[in-house]
This record gives sequence, structure tokens and C-alpha cells, in this order.
Amino acid sequence: MFHIRSLEENDFEFLLDMMYESIYIPHNKPPKEELLNSPHIKKYHEGWGRKGDRAFIALNKDNQPVGAAWYRLFKGNQKGYGYVDDHTPELGIAVIDIERGKGIGTLLMKKLFEQALKDGYTSISLSVDPNNIMAVQLYKKLGFKRCGSSGASWTMVYNISSNSFSTDVIGKQGHPR
Repeated sequence: MFHIRSLEENDFEFLLDMMYESIYIPHNKPPKEELLNSPHIKKYHEGWGRKGDRAFIALNKDNQPVGAAWYRLFKGNQKGYGYVDDHTPELGIAVIDIERGKGIGTLLMKKLFEQALKDGYTSISLSVDPNNIMAVQLYKKLGFKRCGSSGASWTMVYNISSNSFSTDVIGKQGHPR
């Protein structure tokens, strides 16, 4: 059993771990410090906590963090890889290896969608390497549509206001089917 809660101050290091895990580099991935401090990646976490930054942590039955999902709004002068426009936040998500495939990512996404709606956003975007098959399958299942490319990655967008998060994806008890 898992539960989701908002990011707390003492979760930031775990959030950085998950940001690192969310970057799909199948071979010769640079060390965490090097990758997260590179100019194109640093903007995803630098100054975290600014207006509009949102993150959720998934915890297991022992209250240990097992995954995270977050979003940040970028402007055209500092675009993220999944940038669509100045009014669409870009999300990131990761789950620790041993907990993947158990529906945690789906639960985290549901929470992000709910929060994004409360925050007044109508859509949310992401960047994904098309070779990251598990992630692409999850995003398509949830209703994300490919809308462009950034380098070798796809930009995908989900229209929160016109899609309802399907009860076929999330059961009545919040457990993935």
C-alpha cells in the first residue's frame, strides 16, 4: 500500500534523487552531482519552492519515500525540454527501481493533475525519450499526446480540463488496475 503527500522541506534531497532518476540516459549516465548541476538541467531544481513549484512524494507502508512527481512553470526565455508555452507547467516523475510497475507513477500523476487544476492550469507537459518504453506507455495510457520534439526527446501534453482521469486507470480505492 502506498500513499501520496505534498513535498516537505526534508524531502528535497529525495526529490533531487528522483530528478536524477527521471533523466533517461541508458549508457554512461554522468554522476548525480555532475548531471543535476549542468546548465540545461539545473533550471529544473534551482531555487525550488518558487511560486508554482509543486511536488508530491509517494511513501510505502513503512513511510519510506519510493517515488516523486513534480512540476515547474518555465518561460520562453528559459525553456525546459518539455516546454509548450508560458502557461503550461512541465512535469517530471520517477519511482525507485524496486517499486516500478506497481501503479505508483499513475497515483502520482493523478495527484499532479488534481493540483494543476486547482492551480488554474488547463494542461501539463513533459519530455520523454521515446526509447523509455515504460514511461511512454504510461503517458499514452493516461492520455498524453505527442506535440513536438526537443532533440531526441518527445514533448507530450495532457489537456487536464478536457480529459477526465479515467476510473479504468484508477480504481475506486485509488489502486491502479
